[in-house]
Amino acid sequence: MENEPMLWSGWGDPAKARDLPDQIRTLLRDLMGVREPAEAAALDEVRLPRVTLSPAVLAELTEAVGAAQVRTDHEARVRHTRGKSTPDLMRMREGDASDAPDAVVLPAAHDEVLRVLEVCARHRVAVVPFGGGTSVVGGLAVGGPAARQGVVSLDLRRLDRLVSVDTESMVAELEPGLRAPDAERLLAEHGLTLGHFPQSYEYATLGGFAAARSSGQASAGYGRFDDMVVGLTVATPSGTLELGRAPKSAAGPDLRQLILGSEGAFGVITSLRLRVRRRPGATVYEGWRFESFQAGSAAMRRLAQEGLLPVVLRLSDETETMIGLAKPEAIGSGDSGCLLIAGHERDRDAAAAVLAEQGGAYLGAEPGQAWEHGRFAAPYLRDSLLAAGATVETLETAGFWSNLPRLYDAVRLTLHAELGSPLVMCHISHVYETGASLYFTVVTDQGLPEWERAKRAVNAAIVTAGGTISHHHGVGRDHRQAYAEEIGPLGVEILRAVKQRLDPEGIMNPGVLIAVPPPSAD
Repeated sequence: MENEPMLWSGWGDPAKARDLPDQIRTLLRDLMGVREPAEAAALDEVRLPRVTLSPAVLAELTEAVGAAQVRTDHEARVRHTRGKSTPDLMRMREGDASDAPDAVVLPAAHDEVLRVLEVCARHRVAVVPFGGGTSVVGGLAVGGPAARQGVVSLDLRRLDRLVSVDTESMVAELEPGLRAPDAERLLAEHGLTLGHFPQSYEYATLGGFAAARSSGQASAGYGRFDDMVVGLTVATPSGTLELGRAPKSAAGPDLRQLILGSEGAFGVITSLRLRVRRRPGATVYEGWRFESFQAGSAAMRRLAQEGLLPVVLRLSDETETMIGLAKPEAIGSGDSGCLLIAGHERDRDAAAAVLAEQGGAYLGAEPGQAWEHGRFAAPYLRDSLLAAGATVETLETAGFWSNLPRLYDAVRLTLHAELGSPLVMCHISHVYETGASLYFTVVTDQGLPEWERAKRAVNAAIVTAGGTISHHHGVGRDHRQAYAEEIGPLGVEILRAVKQRLDPEGIMNPGVLIAVPPPSAD
């Protein structure tokens, strides 16, 4: 099924963009020194490098998928350049598409993917799997020696079927190019749901969720996306992997886990077998107020450890609550303390009793409904702030409960040390018995070079403070060095060995996940 493409220089549907409230413009100008930037480049003004793929390679790709499915036009190449991080969009607004792919190729079946990979491996052409294009960690840009023979963006949108539904086992097979809303509509016809609703929900694809180990806003009730995957089919330059024949197995290491989170570095996911659930009745959203982030965190920990988690559970710190970021449609209307949002499908009373016992003040349904209404709106607010001249970016990590305060302080202190007086907001939105995630939003008047320096410093601070470099955004290129430190030299060598076996020519999304030296020229 065909979908409208995202805005090429920003997020989502251009019709949903909105002006900033006057109080936010005043805050940016008077308190943060932000000045409006030059007007963004138009689509036809974006600068592209020349196509380096030879006519012979283009002919072989055309033979593999059909002439209409190999595109080298200006718009297709621009729309497949990079992802949707703030640095990605700032460069695009300047008209810089210097690392655009040479061609966009759209296969429609597993065998077509295999044929494309065979052609590209033989000619040493880099292949970047492309789903919704929503990466915010540099997961879609290829450059340098690894791309010397050209770059193909492998757009999976035509792999968009619900293949089968097994209501006895509660497993559905779906193709990776399905956008999340389309998958939900197809499953709803069978009374089923995945229950996976990340902020990228409107545009991200199922294959992208698996490749980046996505986590949705209802993770407290439905789990992470990698919890849902029971089987995978993967096309690699060395052949096909069929993984997963039982819910759990003691038959050696689980190779499904090797593909989940691999971000296209080993191959292309062409089919997913996913755990599904019955569609629930109405979800009840509500708000609670806690005096401090520490008090709210303690309440969340108790819910997780006593098995009383609602479907949605998120807590904004004092700054995010004051700004009102949990209600993007009403930004600037925040309050004091810390706002907790809970979404219940059943058994509300036990969870509510714990929140009250831990010092939470019940605020009623309005805050929860406001969050639900604007739950996918934050990226549009980010674009509005960028257009006003602010640099706005997010970063996230996770840690054990006992270490969470140290991790929280390490990130905030590093950002303030590197950026002067940024606005730093944080929330917890994914909780477990043993720990939780921390999701930061940063607003600053500093430019792209200063932000990139600060991001490197924060990455190092997260590693030093004992957190993971990513809870759900993935590694991409932005986190590659910190990920190497997290898993250690031996861990890196293990992944390099896997890549060498599955992708001996090093064509699969070069530079993502781990640094791999390009193969020597023959």
